[in-house]
Amino acid sequence: MFDFEFHNPTKIIFGKDKESLIGSELVAAGHRKVLLLYGQKSVQKSGLLDRVRRSLTESGIAGVELGGVVSNPVLSHTRKGVELARQEKVSAILAVGGGSVLDEGKAIAVGALANEDIWRFYSGRAEVRKALPLFTILTIAATGSEMNGNSVITNEETRQKYNIGSPHVYPQVSILNPELTHSVPPDYTAYSAVDAIAHVIEGFFTKEPGTRLQDRLVTAIVRTVMETTDLILADPSHAQARASFMWTATLALNGLTPAGIGPYSFPNHMIEHSLSALYNIPHGAGLSIVIPAWQKWYHYKNPIQFELFAKEVFGLETGSAGIEALEQWFAAIGSPIRLHEAGIPAEDIEKIAANAHDLATLWGIGDLYTRENIAAILRLAA
Repeated sequence: MFDFEFHNPTKIIFGKDKESLIGSELVAAGHRKVLLLYGQKSVQKSGLLDRVRRSLTESGIAGVELGGVVSNPVLSHTRKGVELARQEKVSAILAVGGGSVLDEGKAIAVGALANEDIWRFYSGRAEVRKALPLFTILTIAATGSEMNGNSVITNEETRQKYNIGSPHVYPQVSILNPELTHSVPPDYTAYSAVDAIAHVIEGFFTKEPGTRLQDRLVTAIVRTVMETTDLILADPSHAQARASFMWTATLALNGLTPAGIGPYSFPNHMIEHSLSALYNIPHGAGLSIVIPAWQKWYHYKNPIQFELFAKEVFGLETGSAGIEALEQWFAAIGSPIRLHEAGIPAEDIEKIAANAHDLATLWGIGDLYTRENIAAILRLAA
């Protein structure tokens, strides 16, 4: 175990119909005017948006609305939200939707109180020192953004997908009603599963061996994600599986599993950010392409962890067998495992590698993940 600090200030309210409590939670926190941020049509069709509006009205809270957040949220729309939050002088952000909406909500929360353009924070040229309070109602379980201080935004002009990580953007309250996820279609259920798995295995495979509790937490999370995903794909209305999956995805990126593991990195996310920035594919779909390829390239650097993963998750003896089993499971749930399956031509590998290396440099891992090495990884996914 390495020295660490763990603090997660987010209050989770989990259960059926709990979105009705959002008004009272905002009042208790002293808010009277919020920016209500959401995606496109699903929250309106489901009736969720109307229920949220009703809760705000009954609690005497004014909601200034901004819809239209897209998957892989973009900088231009984020800037609109920042300007609206400033003009209307809201005291908090209420993000209703999946990880994309929550990520953009965090960006707006930072930008509303900043004296500089929001992209400066994502490009590493400014440090987050304050943000408006954030409240969330989650509709898709995947990113863990409901209980962490991370946010990712795509600059559609420069084709860069960059992130921030700050304690200032942890949500104050996140409401998780697993029934809201019952309408998530099979493909996005699969992508969500891949994303949740990716969040825990990045540290697991890139850290030093020996942190046994954290290793067991990771393999338990992976096994639970896989088991519940299989149940959901067989029966989309499986309430217990939906609920277990939702909480598991939250635990996968709330800071618990890497606490005490020492140095680690996020190379799969680094490479995938270029895929979704350049081709606007779903994040989880990009990860299922990158992960097996990266594992085949990297596993010899940390064989103990790869053998442990194979044994604990799949009951197999070798690291290579575990890699193959995970890749086969990705394919079985309908997530792509090759570039061409996502419409990405192999001829673009050098361009992708150049884009990804910029982020690798920003993250301080550019010496290992050179353009040549990133290209070599991508060729294993061709």
